[in-house]
Amino acid sequence: MAKDFNISDWARLEMLSLSPYTSARDTFTATEGEWTFLDANENPNASGVNRYPDPNQSKLKKRIAALRACDENQLLIGNGSDEILDLIFRAFCTPYKDEIIIMPPTYGMYKVLANINSVALVEVPLDKDFHLQTDKILASVTPNTKALMFCSPNNPSGNAFKKEAIQQLLDNFNGLVVIDEAYIDFCDFSSWSATLRTYPNLIVTQTLSKAFGMAGLRLGIAIASPEIISLLKRIKPPYNINTLSQEKAMQTLSDTAAVKSQIEESKSERNRLKKALASLSWVEKIYPSDANFLLVRVDDASKRYAELLAKNMVTRDRSSQENCKNCIRISIGTPKENNQFITACKSL
Repeated sequence: MAKDFNISDWARLEMLSLSPYTSARDTFTATEGEWTFLDANENPNASGVNRYPDPNQSKLKKRIAALRACDENQLLIGNGSDEILDLIFRAFCTPYKDEIIIMPPTYGMYKVLANINSVALVEVPLDKDFHLQTDKILASVTPNTKALMFCSPNNPSGNAFKKEAIQQLLDNFNGLVVIDEAYIDFCDFSSWSATLRTYPNLIVTQTLSKAFGMAGLRLGIAIASPEIISLLKRIKPPYNINTLSQEKAMQTLSDTAAVKSQIEESKSERNRLKKALASLSWVEKIYPSDANFLLVRVDDASKRYAELLAKNMVTRDRSSQENCKNCIRISIGTPKENNQFITACKSL
């Protein structure tokens, strides 16, 4: 049985009553036929980008909906996942009043966006093995808690959270549960978006930056109920996804076989790199990963980071994060890059 979720009880009243900006391409939406466009004050000289982009990304949305097995009215495409997360803050959280709960160590933009939007932040750290402490999370909920926000697989630890833990949060929290699935394609678990009919308070965010190799385009995805998507669309910028990004994404998503091959290679290389690192005396622990990176605890992260940098190997020292002292995060490269990295590590 689906949970009861009345968006009017959770969204900001001023956002619910907001009249969105209507662009020229919202007014006229025909995509077939020959038309003379004199409606948007554009430069009429053809250059491939002299016309405004489709504000609704209709063709791209149709392709993503088929890929992610959802309806088009359950989709919002953002200028990276960061724009989508910012829209969620603005749509649901009243500044200087509401709060969200995050579970560090986690993606750093949650905290940045909370501060930008003047939303209080409650932190309930993951346990020492980087798993959700569900009872502590639920005990931290107050009348002003609008959302629980976390990523699974988690960044920077790499592990996907246990299904039972996430389901406990969904069953027992009535506000928004925002699950950031940026690394879902490297994971053996299904997306939580399949449960939207049961949990209408759920928002799943994904990205084309990781598995699909389009980080330079900045394309994020939100999958949620049509009511939530409609609200977020009301406040998004009218032309937030440019023409070139839409066209390039359409090209890339037309060959999903190549993407799947790259994902399988990345997962295989992840295992190979894990075995190689396990043989090094200065590596103390390699954490389980369902993502395209490994979190590795070493004897001295600052020292090892600098030594690798001297060998033109760029990793990321995550020691400043909760429970990540002397931890380095290592992205999975191509087989050639990984060979070079393993060689560099063995020489330290």
